Amino acid sequence: MSDLDRYYKVLGLEPGASLDEVNQAYRDLAFIWHPDRIPKDNPRLQQKAQEKLKEINQARDRLRSVRPGEKNRNPEPPARDRAHPPSSYYQSSYSYQSPPQSPPQSPPQSHPQAPKQQSDLSGANLSGANLKEKDLSGRNLSNANLSNANLSDAFLHKVNLQGANLEKANLFRANLLQAKLNNANLREANLIGADLSGADLRGADLRGAKVGSQDRVLVKLTGANLAGAILPDGSIHG
Repeated sequence: MSDLDRYYKVLGLEPGASLDEVNQAYRDLAFIWHPDRIPKDNPRLQQKAQEKLKEINQARDRLRSVRPGEKNRNPEPPARDRAHPPSSYYQSSYSYQSPPQSPPQSPPQSHPQAPKQQSDLSGANLSGANLKEKDLSGRNLSNANLSNANLSDAFLHKVNLQGANLEKANLFRANLLQAKLNNANLREANLIGADLSGADLRGADLRGAKVGSQDRVLVKLTGANLAGAILPDGSIHG
């Protein structure tokens, strides 16, 4: 077996799979083997997860390097040790590390984009920004304007969105594990498929937010604090 065939096998793919298939397989495996999904009191499995991540990173990088002529519509940065909770109602996976630093580029943008290396974005105006699949975990976005922003599939673990304006934002399948959303404006936001486990939603305004289909709630709220929050139907959580 050639090295190239072995890399395909590591990702569970047939030789010659497309770059999109490579990226999707990478995301799936990174989701499964992320160390934060392994019990901390099991060092053997923790070590195995680290080794698996290293192996799939190497396979993905090698397969991308031998397909330079193929357009990569969904590039994924290398996985890294950040939390990614499982979900019982949707299948998705993410990358966990921002891209390596490189000389800044300023291509024409139709919408504002969040700086990759700037951690403090408090008060930033990102209204209408396309932040799909972006990794903003741990960033300070308190009081930022993210109205109408596309944050679908974004990784927002432990992000600070206190007092932020997320009105009509698209948070479809966003990972908001342990996010600070107290007093945030989430009116008419799309929260379907979002994971808000452990999030602080005290005093948040969720009037008109999309949270499910008919009587089925499709937002994960395990351990979330909703004290004083205005719920989608206009009632106030006790």
